Amino acid sequence: MKNTIKFFATFCCLAIISCNQPKDKETMTTNLLLEEWTGPFGGVPAFDKMNLEDLKPALEKGMELNLKDIDAITANTEEPTFENTIVPMEKAGEELSRVFKYYGIWSANVSSPEFRAIQAEMSPILSEFRSKISQNEALFKRIKTVYDNSLKTPLEADQQRVVQLTYEGFAMNGAELDAQKKQRYAEIDKELSSLYTKFGNNVLADEENYVVYVNKDQLGGLADGMVKSMAKIASDKGKEGMYAIPNTRSYMDPFLTYSTERELRKKVWENYYSRGDNNDEFDNKKIIAQILRLRKERVGLLGYNTFGDWRLQNRMAKTPENAMKLMDAVWPAAIARVKEEVADMQAVANKNGDNLTIEPWDYRFYAEKVRKEKYDLDSDEVKQYLQLDKLTDALFFVADEVFNYKFTPVEEGSVPVFHEDVKVWEVTDKTSGEHIGLWYLDPFARPGKRSGAWATTYRSHSTFNGKKNVLGSNNSNFVKPAPGEALLVSWDDATTFLHEFGHALHFFSSEVKYPTLNGGVRDYTEFQSQVLERWLGTDKLINQFMVHYKTGKVIPKELVAKIKKSSTFNQGFSTTEYLASAIMDMKLHEADPTNIDIAKFEKETLAEMNMPKELPMRHRTPHFGHVFSGEGYATAYYGYMWADVLTADAAEAFSKAPGGFYDKELSAKMVKYLFAPRNTMDPAEAYRLFRGRDANVEALMRDRGFPVK
Repeated sequence: MKNTIKFFATFCCLAIISCNQPKDKETMTTNLLLEEWTGPFGGVPAFDKMNLEDLKPALEKGMELNLKDIDAITANTEEPTFENTIVPMEKAGEELSRVFKYYGIWSANVSSPEFRAIQAEMSPILSEFRSKISQNEALFKRIKTVYDNSLKTPLEADQQRVVQLTYEGFAMNGAELDAQKKQRYAEIDKELSSLYTKFGNNVLADEENYVVYVNKDQLGGLADGMVKSMAKIASDKGKEGMYAIPNTRSYMDPFLTYSTERELRKKVWENYYSRGDNNDEFDNKKIIAQILRLRKERVGLLGYNTFGDWRLQNRMAKTPENAMKLMDAVWPAAIARVKEEVADMQAVANKNGDNLTIEPWDYRFYAEKVRKEKYDLDSDEVKQYLQLDKLTDALFFVADEVFNYKFTPVEEGSVPVFHEDVKVWEVTDKTSGEHIGLWYLDPFARPGKRSGAWATTYRSHSTFNGKKNVLGSNNSNFVKPAPGEALLVSWDDATTFLHEFGHALHFFSSEVKYPTLNGGVRDYTEFQSQVLERWLGTDKLINQFMVHYKTGKVIPKELVAKIKKSSTFNQGFSTTEYLASAIMDMKLHEADPTNIDIAKFEKETLAEMNMPKELPMRHRTPHFGHVFSGEGYATAYYGYMWADVLTADAAEAFSKAPGGFYDKELSAKMVKYLFAPRNTMDPAEAYRLFRGRDANVEALMRDRGFPVK
């Protein structure tokens, strides 16, 4: 459901759909954050004029105007219909929608202590506002009437889907409860909103507070680009002559892979994996326990036994049992492969005369040595051919060949941006020249920016109230190179770059009429991003865009062959660290949270799972932001694997097509059924239209090099 009560999972903030509904003079305001977007390309956010002092009053005014929109719907005395109830709901809240585009930038891209104070203050107020809509009896009565009538006299297919999603969204959020239960439901939501904000800010605080400083004698194994970046960060923090290792994945991962300083690897590893778990003012364990208790109580009001039962009812998996069945099918093969990988690493360590037993802070380091020995493949050598600028061109090449899109850089300064590093491109249909939207790219790590990589939209496609173009954004945390130097990335980072671009292409491909249909089914929306990763290994892309950053020569065929031969290398590590987090997510929400001890539960559950001691979960519970800084992935982190079954199955279809991954007929079919519809149809039905059958889990096992029964 994507209307006046839907919260962004990443930011826990309202995603109100924009419209051009006229307002009376009394409601007009000069607050920039509320103002209609002007300028080129259908109007763009004034990111260059954002003022944090405007945020709180803009939120307050936006909520007021949004509630007036709802009052206008409920004041209508005519019999409820799609046109007089659902359509105005799709239009409601344009001002607040604009405010939250800026809010999202402050939250994810340019956060500050001042913003976090406003965020903490406003989170419970926004929760109360949301409840005023989700529990509005008069509004729900009208929605239910439209829904009941549509079951007797069906509407057009897309209208029927909007009504279904709207009704289910309200029902799932307590609209049918009695007054006493509604009040308690709203109180729980309010408390949870504050806990989510506190959780996320605690993790960010630990990322900012735990920085490791080293001297020039402790840089063994590190690439020049990373060393220069570490030196600049240290200098900016007043540590001239030192080198800083920030507590984020973009620095932790390469440091653990290449640093020859074992004790430092241990320190960096401990800093990263203990975020939110340092028994101080930023510790998240008690917050998690309270979140679990409140979630269980809230869904209990609706008659559900567990949070997962409530959450998954409208997902592809449908039930926690179905999700666990998939994970249980893969888990034994994953941990068995880890055992093999550790044995290989230990053998290399012994051969080198290293007197040690493989520990978690050794895994990446010795895996890299095994990769060199087993496949004669040096990741650092591969990086010489993976320049970010060239990879960006590669994204555009795939968009051109598979989606028929053309990306053209806009003149610098013609579109406002929130940071000088952000660049913007216009997206058009290659054949017709029709304007589709703008693509923003914010590639570099910096203080105040959350770690990881993600995609978002500032405006989504719809046509019901005038055609809206798409403003899509990709955000990464690459280590910024020194001026004039190439930014070289790992193969894994390049894969993630394509992954997030897959989300952007999903935004741009939308052909929906109504905004609600741009929403996604969580265990399906990762498919569109995961499938795009597969184009990174295609010969057309490799031969054009993987060139040496100094010589300009195309990556040697022998090196490409090694990369492809090692495609299933380290799958034990990557599958196990992910699956452990996904299983933990599910088991935490199945447990009795009454007196839960989070540290004890995590330890005992991993022991029951036979979790290999040589690696941690990808996201340990105290910093599992996907699940505890909001609800988007709660009992749904398994969705990446569910989507990867679809991805592996679709990849096999492309591999067998006459034109391979650039087969025009199959590409058009994929865009038509799996990208353009967004949420206008059931995802399982959409996939059957593409493939002619359901996806097969055996494709996933083959893809990862695991044995197929």
